[in-house]
Amino acid sequence: MSALTVEPVPGPGQDWDDLVRIWEETDAPEGCKVEIIEEIVTVSPPPSKDHNTTAALLQRRLYTVIPEDWEVYQTLGLSLPGRSGIYIPDLVVVDRATASGPGSTVPAEEARLVVEITSRANANHDRVSKVNGYAKAGVELFLLLDPWHSGRPTATLYGEPEGGTYRVLETVEYGRKLTLPEPFGLVLDTGVLPVS
Repeated sequence: MSALTVEPVPGPGQDWDDLVRIWEETDAPEGCKVEIIEEIVTVSPPPSKDHNTTAALLQRRLYTVIPEDWEVYQTLGLSLPGRSGIYIPDLVVVDRATASGPGSTVPAEEARLVVEITSRANANHDRVSKVNGYAKAGVELFLLLDPWHSGRPTATLYGEPEGGTYRVLETVEYGRKLTLPEPFGLVLDTGVLPVS
């Protein structure tokens, strides 16, 4: 199953509030992810077991290096500036105080690290739309884990967002190590990540 567009899709004359209302009211099956990507409400199916295992392995490692007042979330919505989207990354590290309180989202620029793990159904959203969206939002670090990359699974770390564009800090094929810079200081062995 691939990502689906939810009707009605906002057209000319519909505003951001209408789009957010559709997003909030979408009655997707449990486990599905509902996001606004490039001003379109999308519904993605629940992730595979390998996808969830990858998220769990990375989350466990992140908790060994983050400060006590930071958290790692799996279902926290990030709102992007300019009303271009609401993304729900596979993992996001934010200050606990930022994520508390009313509402369903936090500003994307508050994220210390965002992690997306591609699925066959939505890989292009993660590889293109979200890379651009997170860079424009000023997210400090974006880790793209791509087990579907041309038969050669890769991990790419993006950072130093400037003018809406990231710099590629490091790319490795699965099986090699990738280093998340300070404040994480984490060496990630991608060889332990499952390949679908």
